[in-house]
Amino acid sequence: MSSAALATRQAALAALAAEPFDMLIVGGGITGAGVAREAALAGFRTALLERDDFASGTSSRSSRLVHGGVRYLEHGHIGLVFESSRERRLLLGLAPHLVRPLAFTWPVYRGARVPLWKVRAGLTLYDALSLFRNARHHALNRGTVLAAEPALAPDGMVGGARYWDAATDDSRLTLASALAAREVGAAVANHVAVVSGLHADDSARRLTGVVVEDRLTGTAFPVQARVVVNATGPWSDATAALTGSPQGSQVFGSAGAHIAVPRNRVGNNDAVTIVSPLDGRVMFVLPAGVHTIIGTTERPAHAGPDDIRATRAEVTYLLQSVNRCFPFAQLTLDDVVSAWCGIRPLAAVRAGEHSANAASREHAITHRADGLVSITGGKLTTYRAMAADVLAHARNELPKSGAAPVLAHAPQPSESTPLPGGDIVSREATMADARNTVHDAAVGERLALAYGSRWRNVWSYVQRDASLGHRLSDDLPYLLAEVAHAVEREMASTLSDVLVRRTHVAFETRDNGRAAARRIAPLMATLLQWSEQDTAQHLEAYDRDVARLFTIDDV
Repeated sequence: MSSAALATRQAALAALAAEPFDMLIVGGGITGAGVAREAALAGFRTALLERDDFASGTSSRSSRLVHGGVRYLEHGHIGLVFESSRERRLLLGLAPHLVRPLAFTWPVYRGARVPLWKVRAGLTLYDALSLFRNARHHALNRGTVLAAEPALAPDGMVGGARYWDAATDDSRLTLASALAAREVGAAVANHVAVVSGLHADDSARRLTGVVVEDRLTGTAFPVQARVVVNATGPWSDATAALTGSPQGSQVFGSAGAHIAVPRNRVGNNDAVTIVSPLDGRVMFVLPAGVHTIIGTTERPAHAGPDDIRATRAEVTYLLQSVNRCFPFAQLTLDDVVSAWCGIRPLAAVRAGEHSANAASREHAITHRADGLVSITGGKLTTYRAMAADVLAHARNELPKSGAAPVLAHAPQPSESTPLPGGDIVSREATMADARNTVHDAAVGERLALAYGSRWRNVWSYVQRDASLGHRLSDDLPYLLAEVAHAVEREMASTLSDVLVRRTHVAFETRDNGRAAARRIAPLMATLLQWSEQDTAQHLEAYDRDVARLFTIDDV
């Protein structure tokens, strides 16, 4: 590896193998990264392990929204919407570069399952649950709906509403939380897998840590901890089994698919909430640069979390739903740039009742007899609140493992400590500064919104080596400098780490980033000291990764 990347990873692995931790969090998705940040800010000696890469599971396959959950009101989930609205407001302040206000238009048609009065009443309640601290919704007549979104079908439209939620970069929000934990002292490592649990040699058989394997070298070693937190989402049951006796199924997997299509084919200006004319499901049409993201579906996840993919039936459903609402789109399978599917790790409320209706969107925390703390369920939006709840439960386990821990530093409040890059005065001013500096509006905006106050750290690579100012893909605003930065400062070790999660090239190109992989492989080979054989193997691994993630199953 480059000296910087090698030193960072070796330091993290050495720290993991050294003295015991107060809290060991297994799982580097948004939940685990959030728990690690919460514990590290509280002053606990903290470790975070991820077997693949941060956000490599569910957390990189979301709708990329930080939202109050307006559609949950229909099911009476008032408490969840209230908490989500509060957390949305906090995240808009903690990470203003990664969490940005997004306007939604909700058109209503004659005979719709959700009538106009119900939409407006629901959005009034939505405003109230945010304590009127969010921008309030506006009722729209037919003309103002069409003025906002002229590509919508006009026939049968009776009016609508406009409201505000927030958009995010799910992968980078997860990464920012992991980096935040590291910056206040946590030992953080990706590509480190749990092999088995460690238990005390007494009658209680308390869990005292785990044996892990560095998947980049094959080296195995123990990591000791007073409390182990299982935050592995859809893999929670498997992780529990690895670390000790199985505790019964804690997770009901609900699969949700999304597609990306060219935005100019749909014609949406902002985000649009639609009720599918096919089955009445509430779904979103979301702006994402030059693309539009359409989602989502819901079905029981019969495939394992490593093998879940969008099906042809799901993709067809999403296309047909949007075509009915945007009649000039006439989208076909040929218009799909990428399709992906993630598993919502819902908390199963009763054994044997494995249906979406029997699994809460709220999170659940369980304690195993040997001390393992597991969290399932929840939403990306509420990850900080979930982390605070997990930490409260984990604190209760600490006295069972000996004397009270000595805090590494004075506790810092997670609700007011910005995420890395979040200490900006103005999002607009930061974007303007970046645009004026790099002399490329799209690239400047990308740097400002991905890195916030730290965007100049990326640009400094270009200042040292002008060749790093070239784009990864000609029509996307990602620079080669981001590759070097990802390797040296963001723990990226594979092509997928860079093209699927540090950037969204894999989601935004029809070849799912295969050409970009060949373009960046020589740079990563230099930075990571790959041989020609290593480079070829990494390219083959990338091809397998994107085939696994983006192939549409023919069912």
